[in-house]
Amino acid sequence: MIEEPPLLTIYQNTPRPTNAQINALSGYPTGFVVDAMNGVGALPYDIQPLARGQLPTRLCGPVVTAQNRPTDVLATMAALTELQQGDVMLIATGNCRACAAIGDRVIGMAKNAGAIGIVTDGLVRDVQGIIDVGLPVFSAGVSPNSPHSKGPGKVGCQVVIGDVAISPGDVLISDDDGAVVVPLHIIDDVIRRLADISKLEKALDADVIAGLTAPKSVAELLGTDQVLYVKG
Repeated sequence: MIEEPPLLTIYQNTPRPTNAQINALSGYPTGFVVDAMNGVGALPYDIQPLARGQLPTRLCGPVVTAQNRPTDVLATMAALTELQQGDVMLIATGNCRACAAIGDRVIGMAKNAGAIGIVTDGLVRDVQGIIDVGLPVFSAGVSPNSPHSKGPGKVGCQVVIGDVAISPGDVLISDDDGAVVVPLHIIDDVIRRLADISKLEKALDADVIAGLTAPKSVAELLGTDQVLYVKG
């Protein structure tokens, strides 16, 4: 027989990025960040900004994770007590679509506790109230259905959203294109690579403005024996 788990498990004193590391990542487009991680790190495409145009979409901060059972929010409620100024609350529901994972009042509490944004693989409710709170919110959609708050749940644990494993202290960056997670253990390498990627992108922008019609690498390829031309 399986023993009943504790209603809540809260992992504390987890590693966190420094303010300098967060500031170094802030402001870069999510596409640059993904490129700096060799094309991975983005959360699933269906996790989108809520109320685009009415709420901001830019985030850059360490995540506090809440792992809930489907239709339950006890871990989310407990995660409120672990938030620090500048954190992003990341709520994992196992892609639950049966009800909302969070609503406006809890988001308001999260803002009061220092959160700068909310990201979940589940749904949200109370859209107008969330707009009034003003925090960036990313979710998989909207539902007025209510969740339970019975547990069990975990706070500060590793969660998986899509194919992205996320640990507390990892940094979430978002913009209009979506949300990306930078693992804490590679953050300094990503920061270094971002500087190089930014220079390359600015140079390419200048070339496009100057009239570039195709990538230079393609033009070079066309001049080799690796291209077969077939007349119609």
